[in-house]
Amino acid sequence: MLMTTSEPVPADVQDGMTADEGAALYRLMTWLSPAFPVGAFSYSSGIEWAVEAGDITDAASLRAWLTAMLADGSGFCDGVFLAQAHRAATANDRAVLREITELAAAFVPSRERQLETSTQGRAFIDIARAAWTCDGLDELVSACGGVTIYPVAVGLVSAAHKIPLAPAMHAFLHAVVSNWISAGARLVPLGQTDSQRILAALEPMVAATASRALQASLDDLGSATFRADLASLRHETQYTRLFRS
Repeated sequence: MLMTTSEPVPADVQDGMTADEGAALYRLMTWLSPAFPVGAFSYSSGIEWAVEAGDITDAASLRAWLTAMLADGSGFCDGVFLAQAHRAATANDRAVLREITELAAAFVPSRERQLETSTQGRAFIDIARAAWTCDGLDELVSACGGVTIYPVAVGLVSAAHKIPLAPAMHAFLHAVVSNWISAGARLVPLGQTDSQRILAALEPMVAATASRALQASLDDLGSATFRADLASLRHETQYTRLFRS
């Protein structure tokens, strides 16, 4: 008769996940949750103007607009900056991290988008530092110098907490797209079911954009979403506004 013995499960492993992995997942889910107070609900990334101008009128046109923003606009570019910041922070290369931070801030196409991404970046860092102790994070933040935009903040904080780059990237892009959809749902308006259908339809594009951003270098940066950039410029002249960008 074949006899087997049950080896004791290591104390730091629960259902195949170590304690450190569980902590990393917990933090990532918290930081990129809509409930994390970075003020994302206040911004539409120009979607508000696009709705007023008639570029976005229903679920189909919102999905098309967001697909372009994700694959050919700020979504991809922000993903590249997140990846580069994460790698520089992991290597503790503070000179490169500062260069990435400055380039990322200069890459933002409009004043309102600059307000949006820099405010969120500052809030993300401040709240993460206040709630979690992390050795070396203060030094990395100081190395950035001036304005730290949102994707750079997510990249360096994730690296400091030893959260792997790939899941941080996917979670970040999911959070960005979710916020865009939330803004569109309030502005078009759309129902909750249509909003979830758009999020589900964009799943392959989020994954593909994350993969591209992970493989890209700073030389690959570029945007072709001129209409979205114009929307972020023209938003400030709207007569009435619900959002800050």
